[in-house]
Amino acid sequence: MRGTQDKQASMLALISIEGRIAPDHPLRKIKAMADQELLKLSGVFNRMYSTVGRPSVAPEKILKSLLLIALYSVRSERQFCEQLDYNLLFRWFLDMELMEESFDATVFSKNRERLMEHEVGRLFFEAVVGQARGAGLMSDDHFTVDGTLIEAWASLKSFRPKGEDRSKDNDRGDPGNRWVDFHGEKRKNETHESTTDPDSLLMRKGPGKEAKLCYGAHALMENRNGLLVDLLVSQATGTVSGKRLRACLSASDEKG
Repeated sequence: MRGTQDKQASMLALISIEGRIAPDHPLRKIKAMADQELLKLSGVFNRMYSTVGRPSVAPEKILKSLLLIALYSVRSERQFCEQLDYNLLFRWFLDMELMEESFDATVFSKNRERLMEHEVGRLFFEAVVGQARGAGLMSDDHFTVDGTLIEAWASLKSFRPKGEDRSKDNDRGDPGNRWVDFHGEKRKNETHESTTDPDSLLMRKGPGKEAKLCYGAHALMENRNGLLVDLLVSQATGTVSGKRLRACLSASDEKG
């Protein structure tokens, strides 16, 4: 028999978010590991915040939110805050109630920047790596260092000559339009820079590839289980300091 579509919303519903998450869902193990390490960082969080004033977004929720953004490839923090309004899985992972409001995207970003300034993200990352070592998931003999490029959030139109007089840009309307056609113009990192992201550099990934404004990412990988042991993001100069990479390898040897 064909069912009917009931458009009348229930006046009262008693549900548990915990009951809506499958018992074998992969996030259950990740949540347990994250909560365990965040509890150890509670003392660090206490030293970061004042004892007076309005309460901020809990640092534990911010760090776990960044985990969700990475695991589910959410494109922006604003999009994540929007999804948090209706995604029960995300709310369960962050220990949020059904009636609790989602984060304001601007407030979330500012609180995340504070955590990054205190290198709490690094402490959290190292704690997770420590869990992998404790579980015997890290080999001492199978390490490699790999590099890639991370495209900057900056348009090629913003890559303009250094020291350029931009006082007349407003008279031209959109200041980016006259930079649409790049043919015949030589643009180099030595003579040009991005007006919106000066730290990004023009770099191509290989011969025949288009040049983009990028950053360099350098990862120390444990190959037997595919674990990321350390990560360094730098300017895209085409090389990376061997001193930092050697320090990463030495630290891995000492902890292993």
